[in-house]
Amino acid sequence: MDTYLITGYSKAPQGTSMYEEYKYSGIVLEVNKETHIIQAVELTFVTRLASDYFNRLLVGCNLFNGIEPIIKQIKENYHAPSQQSVIVAIKSAHQRYLDLQ
Repeated sequence: MDTYLITGYSKAPQGTSMYEEYKYSGIVLEVNKETHIIQAVELTFVTRLASDYFNRLLVGCNLFNGIEPIIKQIKENYHAPSQQSVIVAIKSAHQRYLDLQ
C-alpha cells in the first residue's frame, strides 16, 4: 500500500447537529506515504455538502509542510460552530501522521 489512513477526533460543540448525531468531530485522511499529500478526506459532517467542501479544501495539501497552512484554510473558509472542533481533530490526525515519520 502506498498510502496511510490516519484519523483524528475531538468533542463536537454541544447544541450542533454534529453533536446530536455523533458527539464528536472525526476526520479520516488518506495520505500518500512518499509525497505526504492528502489524497482523500472524510469527516463526520451531517450534510454531504460540508463533506464535499472539506474534501475539495484539503485534498492536495501536503502534511509534511506542517498543519498551519491547513488550519489557515479552515479558518478562512469554514464558518460554523464546529470550526474549532474540526481544527482539533485535524491537529490530532496530523500528530498521528508525525508519529509515523
